[in-house]
Amino acid sequence: MFDLTGRSALVTGAGSGIGAAVARAFATAGAAVLVTDVNGDGATAVAASIVEAGGIAKSAVLDVRDGDQAKAAAEQAASLTDGALHIVVNNAGAIAPNMVPNLSVDDFRRIVDIHLNGSFVVSQAALPFLPEDGTARIINVTSAAGLTGTIGQANYGAAKAGIIGLTKSLAKELARKQITVNAIAPLAATPMTENIRSNEKLAAKTLARIPLGRWAYPEEIAATFVFFASDGASYITGQVLPVDGGTVI
Repeated sequence: MFDLTGRSALVTGAGSGIGAAVARAFATAGAAVLVTDVNGDGATAVAASIVEAGGIAKSAVLDVRDGDQAKAAAEQAASLTDGALHIVVNNAGAIAPNMVPNLSVDDFRRIVDIHLNGSFVVSQAALPFLPEDGTARIINVTSAAGLTGTIGQANYGAAKAGIIGLTKSLAKELARKQITVNAIAPLAATPMTENIRSNEKLAAKTLARIPLGRWAYPEEIAATFVFFASDGASYITGQVLPVDGGTVI
């Protein structure tokens, strides 16, 4: 039920953190994976580790805001199998934390552009390659910040909330093509959360809000992506699943 053999996957922001763990998990489940990241060296290293472990992977530089790069990546990912792209994971992201009075318009726009517009650009570029046989999946990455709001990252929270709206709208529009669209709201120890985990006060406050009382490893989060990509999730669409130790209940 969770076998991805014969399917291709495009994962953005996969040069490190959750994206890298998802790419490796997909490959372990049998998928051929295009590892993409704006950091080409990171993407190349992750793809090489997959191949070394016996999986199928290629890498590509991808700035998710660039439509031409997104189209090229979708085509390359589809070429890994039979010309169809089965799984798209919109994971690429960035942060620029600041309290609202000090948050620049440029930083607000940039974070929304990467997270929200990037998810749209890559999803749109992938559409011509997504099969209509019930195997196609778009999996977006949102956050508790998009569900409940956050302090010091209004740009990030707005972008992640927008991704939820995008997910639900795409799910309704693409259901007629038997393409499912879902979102995962993860919380894990990654480079993106390093600024919180390295600050004793912020780390303590964050852990106090997590009922399980710990940070997840990226590999724990990746298993949920495999589920959403698999036949086991063929009748789930338009949903947002927090994988955050109970932070959002």
